[in-house]
Amino acid sequence: MDSRKFVLKETGIVALGQVLCVGGMVGIFALLGKLDTSVWLGGIAGGLLATANFFFMAMAACVASEKAVEQNVKGGQLTMRLSYMIRLIVLFVVLFALVKSGLCNVLTAVLPLVFTRPVLFVAEFFRKSGEIKA
Repeated sequence: MDSRKFVLKETGIVALGQVLCVGGMVGIFALLGKLDTSVWLGGIAGGLLATANFFFMAMAACVASEKAVEQNVKGGQLTMRLSYMIRLIVLFVVLFALVKSGLCNVLTAVLPLVFTRPVLFVAEFFRKSGEIKA
């Protein structure tokens, strides 16, 4: 499978997992009686940011692996380092602006970033035995 198609497939899995996890998180807020617009906006923004973060990380990994195949290991390492630094700065700035503006609940905006790893872990259980593993 082409690496870019694989990235799109994995991003789709992460997006679906984000929808389920954010929905559960919003449900918990509703059960606690704390549901308001900031919870909804925080969950949506956090889920979108987490999915975009995963997509750009995976795309940078594809570019870095292509550079490594071309015997440019230093270029691949630099690509991953720059990707990490840029993604971290963008996440911080966007989340800070959303929370500072009062539009989003802090917890619901940040928690979706934590959901990505468990979603990928659970997705491993549903892979077919012959399928490529990340």
